This record gives sequence, structure tokens and C-alpha cells, in this order.
Amino acid sequence: MEFKIEKQEKYTLIQVMEEKLDTNVAPSLKSELVLISGKGEKNIILDLSSCRYCDSSGLSAILVANRLCKNANGTFVLTGLNDAVDRLITISQLDTVLNIAYSIDEAVDIVNVEEDKRENGK
Repeated sequence: MEFKIEKQEKYTLIQVMEEKLDTNVAPSLKSELVLISGKGEKNIILDLSSCRYCDSSGLSAILVANRLCKNANGTFVLTGLNDAVDRLITISQLDTVLNIAYSIDEAVDIVNVEEDKRENGK
């Protein structure tokens, strides 16, 4: 099993259950993201706590998720980064573009705050 997907009221949580987010896993993650987005979900939390490694195709899948959420006027949050993946995100300067949370609870808080802002027109 590559992913665990939980649909919640305000967001969908996707947990990558693989040690590596690479060319073997990233294409199916992208497909899953497009399907979820196609069903009208605009807020996605991607949990990489099981991932120990990420390559450029993994980064590409992360950016696809971010773009899909932005295009839907939603929020994308990345969480569960280990040191190696966190370094890759920082080196790629994606930490300036992405919402990154240290826990799923924090990621949910980010989604809720952004939803409130959108609902209240701020």
C-alpha cells in the first residue's frame, strides 16, 4: 500500500506509506492528487512521516499538489518531514513556497485558519 487517504470535513489527508518518494511512487501520487482534486477537494495535507528519501520526481508531485490546491483556491500543507527531506525542500527553496507543518494537528490548524480567512473574505 503506497498511500493512506482520509477524507475529513475540511481537508483530505494523504499519508505516503513508502520509505522513498521517488520515480517509483511519485507518478501514482500525482494521479491520486489529480483524482482527489477532481472530486472537488481543495485542501490537502500530505504527510511524509514514513518517507526517509525524496528525489526530484517526489518534489514534482509535491508541487503538483500545491498547484492543484492553489488553483482550487484551497490550501496545501506538507507535514512529517524528516531531516533529509526537510534539507532537500530547503535547498530547493521550496520552504518559501510551501506551507510546512511539524505535525498533522498543526497542518489541520493551518487549513482551518486559511478556510476561515476565505470564508470571511480576508
